[in-house]
Amino acid sequence: MATLNEPTPPRPIVPGDVVAAFSEHLGEWTAAQITNLDPDHRLAGVLHLDWSGPEPMSVAELGEVVPLSRTRGVFTGQLAHCHYEWVLPRSYKVIGTLPLLHDQSAKSYAFGWGMGLDLAIERRRRQGDESKWSDPWAKNVTGTELNDSLAGPADPDEETRRLTVRAVGSLDCTRLVEQYPTLTGLTLIGPVTLSSASSLNELTSLKCLMLSDVFGMVEGDCLLPRRVPALESLELVSVPAEYATAMRRLWRSEEPQGVYLRVAKPRKPEWLAENLNNPLRNWDGREQISAAIYKKSLAQYKETRRAVLAVLASGDSADVLTPRLVELGEQFGEAFNELDERAGFIETVEREELYDALDAIITEAEAESGADLAWAGEGLTEGCESVRDW
Repeated sequence: MATLNEPTPPRPIVPGDVVAAFSEHLGEWTAAQITNLDPDHRLAGVLHLDWSGPEPMSVAELGEVVPLSRTRGVFTGQLAHCHYEWVLPRSYKVIGTLPLLHDQSAKSYAFGWGMGLDLAIERRRRQGDESKWSDPWAKNVTGTELNDSLAGPADPDEETRRLTVRAVGSLDCTRLVEQYPTLTGLTLIGPVTLSSASSLNELTSLKCLMLSDVFGMVEGDCLLPRRVPALESLELVSVPAEYATAMRRLWRSEEPQGVYLRVAKPRKPEWLAENLNNPLRNWDGREQISAAIYKKSLAQYKETRRAVLAVLASGDSADVLTPRLVELGEQFGEAFNELDERAGFIETVEREELYDALDAIITEAEAESGADLAWAGEGLTEGCESVRDW
């Protein structure tokens, strides 16, 4: 029982409650039981049930209920029991309560309740289908692929329900909506600059929107609750502060109706001016990277960038410039050797991001000069590779 000082779920749920939801994967309704609440982390333990059928009005309509047990891989014999964010999605409903079917805490964690998916997979296995499951309504595309598909006349794709887009520099949301008018889920992972972002209000079936490192939006581009009434999950990470503030204000009152809302790292105009083209922007706030280390890393990147651009602008031949670029690469590598020795933060992802940062400098120089500077990138990389300890 929660104390007066503890937070409680926006939509009331308690252990023992049985919730029901329509599952796209099953084509019918399914159910689960709330097993526990974690106020500290705002999570709910959810035990999926081995049941599906027409929309139930009460627990009695489920008949004899049993927990769903997994039969695949390392999960064999485990119950389909998981911690999710404790905001009960607006399309879900509580249909009654039962004594706990399992009194142990869930050991797994995931985002998005996704009821019915585990049951659909288990039923395929029971029918002898051992093939790997893939979401038939989901599509993952790069920016190049997406922009190529948007370049010609609109050819609406009404099969794709969930779209994830990565590595796109700019995106016209009007064209996106024309191409994918029936989306229920949209994830944009930048850096990307949007135009006509208010057009996302035309996605009237949208349930989940996640934007990370997405820019170009202002207050007037906000999603409006009356335009996207099905929305039940909204995540905004590293977006313009004006847009973040307005969206939080609009959607906070929707949480009790079943909207999960997360707004993090709102970016002010000053930050955008300095960091929009900063390849290390994702280090800001990363768990193992302190603010001091991020500041020093960014300073080193900027110093290397200025030096490389100055060298390439000198007009000398590649033979003359290559040794200097190798030296700058060595200085870059040694600087991060020192930082990593002190803080131990460079792992596989960070290593690749540091090489991406060097590539970004060369790409910028090529854009300014119109020349092919692959040789310059090779010199920088050679110098860094020869000294790095990370």
